[in-house]
Amino acid sequence: MPKKDMSCVRVKQLKPSDVAPSEKHNERKNLSYSNINVDSEMTVNNFHFKDPGDKTYMEVLLELEHSGKLSRRGLRPDATLFDEIIIDVNTMYFARNGGYEYARQFYEEAYRFIENKFGADYVISAVMHADELNKAATDELNVPTYHYHLHATVIPVVDKEILWSKRCKDPALRGTVKEVIHQVSHSKKWVSNEPLKDEYGNAVYRSDGKLKYRASYSILQDEFIDHMRSAGYTDIERGVRGSTAEHLSSLQFQIDKDKTRLEQYEDKIDSAQKKADVLDLKIIEDTLEYEFVKRDRVDYYDIGSVYTRESDDGQISLNKEDYDFVEGLAVESVTSRSVIRDSERKLSALQEKYNRLADRYNALVEKCKPFLLALRMVPDIISSFVEKLLDRLGIEDLNRVRSFEETAEKIDLSEREQSKEVTRY
Repeated sequence: MPKKDMSCVRVKQLKPSDVAPSEKHNERKNLSYSNINVDSEMTVNNFHFKDPGDKTYMEVLLELEHSGKLSRRGLRPDATLFDEIIIDVNTMYFARNGGYEYARQFYEEAYRFIENKFGADYVISAVMHADELNKAATDELNVPTYHYHLHATVIPVVDKEILWSKRCKDPALRGTVKEVIHQVSHSKKWVSNEPLKDEYGNAVYRSDGKLKYRASYSILQDEFIDHMRSAGYTDIERGVRGSTAEHLSSLQFQIDKDKTRLEQYEDKIDSAQKKADVLDLKIIEDTLEYEFVKRDRVDYYDIGSVYTRESDDGQISLNKEDYDFVEGLAVESVTSRSVIRDSERKLSALQEKYNRLADRYNALVEKCKPFLLALRMVPDIISSFVEKLLDRLGIEDLNRVRSFEETAEKIDLSEREQSKEVTRY
């Protein structure tokens, strides 16, 4: 049964220290990326629906603040300033529906949803990434296939009423609205007023008797799928409620994909090995059968008993029966040589194919070794840690990653032994 085409909307909070790394990734300002599938030659295909131009995200925010379109009054120094909205659908959805151009149309409509939800003035950047290679889809379709998705950076703004204080000289104004400001506030922007209900439609309460409310990000998923279906995209479905899969980090996602692909290669190698064993056995059986037949036939006729006469000029004469027997042996010998040569060619081709698969397996094991080792050592934190670390590192610090790989080679003895065994075989 084919997999369903599922939409996914994620929200990532950006505090001041998070803004620059996120901007560098989204706007492709880095020299290297934690996502190893970014193809820099295809970055020209990334498409902006809202382009910050030559300004940084913080510069755009400051301009809006100075123009009075927003206020950071009362915010803590480490408060959330931006929300990054990441929207995507599985890669094969776009591959089946026209690829790049279809993805542009789809995410243009998704951008309209973002504008309606957050306000056009508060969308700082909205860019469709079209340069991240999906290796699994590429292998399946035999053509380079890219994962199209949207990164939209927005400022969470709410209208906040400022009241006249009790110290106001005019008693009539005290407690009334003095002004309405456009306040940057992540918590207020994402407050949920929709009660949580159980499977029977009944309201769910907390232990203290207060109502529970639906997660605001879950409501966002519903709003997005409703908007896209209203725009005609009725062939996609909402992401699974409560699923943690849609919140996997980019690195963790790649690790899972590489593990799956490694298992697939191992299955292919096992299958090829089984076929090789069967063919090898068949060649041996055919060769033995031929040897048995030849041996039995020769023993039966007993070549030594063939009657021959030698004339004075050195010529040997045979009777008709003996001549037919010797001629049959000659034909059988020529035929057997052809069968043996053909068997040797088949065996050589099969060995060459096996060697190629073994080389691919060894290369894939080496490539995946750091990922698999990292998972085993610190599965709960390594993914998010490496992703954030590489976003902030310069090109010189990539040597740390190489050092990590060398350490993995020394520690991971079991992987090393498996690799040696495959090569030896």
